[in-house]
Amino acid sequence: MYSATFIFAKKQYDAEFDRLDAAIMSAAASDPDFAGQDTWENTAKGQTCVVYYWHKLDGLQRLMQHPDHLTAKRHYQTWYQGYHVIVAEVLKSYGDGAFAHPVPPGMGR
Repeated sequence: MYSATFIFAKKQYDAEFDRLDAAIMSAAASDPDFAGQDTWENTAKGQTCVVYYWHKLDGLQRLMQHPDHLTAKRHYQTWYQGYHVIVAEVLKSYGDGAFAHPVPPGMGR
């Protein structure tokens, strides 16, 4: 399993952002390798963090080449003050199982 963490500082969103954001999320969610996502806000830093989980790296790579994602990347400075992406392999997941998560407890070694 893999994760792609997208950390960004917002500027101003507009109708084109909303359209692209919905199209990109739809493309991700319809990919068989997509497992889910988490979203976090850090109000002290003014940043948002979205973690996308993928069963295989192929799914993430398909999303990265999706036409709407490529368009959004070309215009990111319109909507974001800056961003940072971290792609990682998930080695292990654990917890008490009290709530559902895209990466189930007990995954990994």
